[in-house]
Amino acid sequence: MGNYLRNYVPGGTFFFTAVTYKRQKIFFTPLARRCLRQAFQIVRRTRKFEVFAIVLLPDHLHTVWILPDGDVDYSIRWRHLKATFTRIYLESGGYEGVRTKGQIRSQSRGIWQPRFWEHTVRDEEDLKRCVDYIHYNPVKHGLVDCVENYQWSSFHRFAKMGEYSWVYTDDNEDPNRME
Repeated sequence: MGNYLRNYVPGGTFFFTAVTYKRQKIFFTPLARRCLRQAFQIVRRTRKFEVFAIVLLPDHLHTVWILPDGDVDYSIRWRHLKATFTRIYLESGGYEGVRTKGQIRSQSRGIWQPRFWEHTVRDEEDLKRCVDYIHYNPVKHGLVDCVENYQWSSFHRFAKMGEYSWVYTDDNEDPNRME
């Protein structure tokens, strides 16, 4: 097993990617999305953190978290999040991939790939790049033609806050729109 070096910055901001086991497209299902939302709520009750930005794709998710001042332990949050999701999802009738003998022996489930990818956000410019990457990801993967057409993303929250002025919302109507 590899020796993974993580960058733990107290109260830091981090970009993460977590992927499903064998890239199963489980997040296309309303059940999986509901279970993931519930898992986030449960974990955030005991291990506070802010979900600054997120996108949920069929087989993975990208997210930016901000940890509380002095707190460095995002790994325990990911462990609890994955375990909580897996338990709720399987109890609710969700399916898992075919497990290897080693997974069965170690009691690992066929829901998530082991580990996650982490990037420590260095500054405001880096944060903007990470958030833009998150929001553009559904286009990159060919799920939609433009970011505003993707439903499972924090993009719309950012647009309503005025972060993407080129998007027209109910509060920010396109002045050139023809009736």
